[in-house]
Amino acid sequence: MAATHIIAIDQGTTGTTVLVVDRGGRICGRGYREVPLAYPAEAWVEQRPEDLWDSVVGALGEALKSAQVGGDQVACLGITNQRETCMVWDRASGRCLSPAVVWQCRRSAAICDALRAARHEALFTQRTGLLLDPYFSGTKLRWLLENHGPVADAAAAGTACFGTVETRLVHQLTGGREHLSDYSNASRTLMLDIQRLCWDEELLALLKVPVSMLPRLVPNAGLLARTSGLGFLPDGIPISGLAGDQQAALFGQGCHSPGDAKCTLGTGAFLLLNTGATVPRSRHGLLGTVAWVLDGRPTYALEGSAFVAGAAVQWLRDGLGVISRSSEVETKAASVPDSGGLCFVPALTGLGAPHWRSDARGSLWGITRATTSAHLCRAVLEGITLQNRDMVKAMEEDLGRPIRVLKVDGGACANSLLMQLHADLLGVTVERPAELESTALGAAYLAGLGAGVWASLEELQEVRRVERLFAPSPAGPHLEELLLRWRRLVTLS
Repeated sequence: MAATHIIAIDQGTTGTTVLVVDRGGRICGRGYREVPLAYPAEAWVEQRPEDLWDSVVGALGEALKSAQVGGDQVACLGITNQRETCMVWDRASGRCLSPAVVWQCRRSAAICDALRAARHEALFTQRTGLLLDPYFSGTKLRWLLENHGPVADAAAAGTACFGTVETRLVHQLTGGREHLSDYSNASRTLMLDIQRLCWDEELLALLKVPVSMLPRLVPNAGLLARTSGLGFLPDGIPISGLAGDQQAALFGQGCHSPGDAKCTLGTGAFLLLNTGATVPRSRHGLLGTVAWVLDGRPTYALEGSAFVAGAAVQWLRDGLGVISRSSEVETKAASVPDSGGLCFVPALTGLGAPHWRSDARGSLWGITRATTSAHLCRAVLEGITLQNRDMVKAMEEDLGRPIRVLKVDGGACANSLLMQLHADLLGVTVERPAELESTALGAAYLAGLGAGVWASLEELQEVRRVERLFAPSPAGPHLEELLLRWRRLVTLS
């Protein structure tokens, strides 16, 4: 039987989605498994590596079953993943030596403070495009080396393997044969020189990370590895596309040209703008990152990252019980014309770009006797939007021109009120695709490109479909009042 389908694995923070995609870019099957998070101490976030793998296996089986596709019909496989999450395992046994330290985890804040106090941040930023923040993998890895005995012992013995999530999944999908990372994920570690596209020995020395722990670097599409020893998939399926989730979404949204921008609204919010062959240097708290490397040529992106977006709606549901299902937030928020003077800063795990304040905490201001749960729901949606507005305005300052169109994806984009708020408060046209799972589709497109299913980027543009455009409404006086409240509360958070 002809191999005509692509498997796309999207291993995210709260769950794993697997899609089966055909040559026309249509989703033929879908599987999903949740992944639990653990919070063993304040500002710590962990996951069990076994849970990540089990979620991939379960979602993959469900996707193949729903598509009625057998393993012999799979032409290739692509992976996208939560990016900065850090794992260490033993080279010989393949056994993980620590929990997965999730990108949201802030345990390495003191390491960042010490490196910054020693005036090393400018070097890290110049080489990696990043800031010294606990968000990134390198300081998480140093924390494990200094505080987790099994990791330190294995590193001293030369048997420890470091990886972000795609590295670990490739290791498992190949029966332990491969230890590799793609450039987009590697660019999120604080250890990659994004101009020379290599691990930087000076930064490794500052982080006290042995080079022996690091994976081999590979491009984002091509014959990168092959499946082996799985049982649930045949041996020899090409693993031909890898990318961090936000770069995969940029690719999946068809943002292939300089100036194209997208915002993914999932657990957090991530705004990326394609800068082509130019390494971006932000003056306003944004990041430079590798978008992808194809045919030996790097494409870069300017990025703003907010740690909490959809997670704020989950907090309304699970923490406060204001709603019973996430989808209810739109109905409740739409039942009132405004937030009734409420202002909410969603700094539940600190503030990301452009503020970069790990000490910030969520804030709610303006409660009166007339405040209702509907006002709170609307204030949360406005807070998510205003946080993204800060990133867009910083990006426009760096670019020296406005962003006219913002492509959106992620589960939170199903909320049409949230999308209209983005159009109105950001002053952009918001473009929502027919399929919101642009991250997984980006992995499928990269894999298909790498395996020859599609011959070019131009051919890929033809398979993407737009569902709706949200045009900005004229700004009224309430916008200035809202912005004034927002700026004041951000300062106090």
